[in-house]
Order: sequence, then C-alpha cells, then structure tokens
Amino acid sequence: MTNQEIISKLPYSKPFLFVDEIVQIDENGVEGNYTFDESLDFYKGHFKDNPVTPGVILTEVMAQIGLVCLGIFLLNDTFNKNTSIALTSTEIAFLKPVFPKEKVTVISKKVYFRFGKLKCKVIMKNEKGEEVCTGLIAGMIVSK
Repeated sequence: MTNQEIISKLPYSKPFLFVDEIVQIDENGVEGNYTFDESLDFYKGHFKDNPVTPGVILTEVMAQIGLVCLGIFLLNDTFNKNTSIALTSTEIAFLKPVFPKEKVTVISKKVYFRFGKLKCKVIMKNEKGEEVCTGLIAGMIVSK
C-alpha cells in the first residue's frame, strides 16, 4: 500500500483532514507532516488578535498521522470501509505553541499492536526541529 493510498483511506476530509504527507512508514512507526492553513475557522477565535492552534487540534493531528495512518498500514488489506480506528486514550504534554502557517512533523513509534489495540509514542516537532508536544495515543480497531 502506498503512502497516498493510506491517506485516501483516512475517514476524514477537509477541513478536518490533518495529513499532508506521509514521509516514512513501516511496521514500527510513521512520520508525516501537516501545514496549518491560516484560514482554518478555529483561528478566528483562538485567541483574539493572536491566533494559536488549539491543543485538541494538535492532538488530532498527532492521532491522524501517528495512530490512524499507522493502523491502516498495519491492517493493510483487512482495512476497509467497514473498519474504523477509534481513539481510546491520550496523554499529551504541550510544550510550545503552534501558529497559523506552521508546518509540523509527527513522529510515531509503535508501543504495541495486539488484540485490536494500537498504542503509540508520538512526538510533534515544528520546522525548527523543536518538540511542540509529546505523549501517548491509543486506539482500537472497530468494525461497523
């Protein structure tokens, strides 16, 4: 499965698709990136005259790249329209703000994948290579 095929299988679309590119993926992890468009609606009110990307959106980017893309890759041919990866837990530390127009890179390492549950150690870095958030994200495979 190609990186573009993985992105096409994501259950999201604009404006809630937060994966621009998968740089690298294998059975142990994934690396991908996303650039925040300054016209995204949440910037209008978070914060007045000083837009900052909300932590929940940063977590979503980490989950889409670091958990769902990796899960689709690991499931390979068994992932289909009747399969979903549901977020079950997050533990994220936010270290630096992310602003409109910033490109972030998400690096995810598989902690385990067993009994339909995937857990990953995920780091998000800005273009300077600085960690902006880090943590653990877990999800489970569900059939519709």
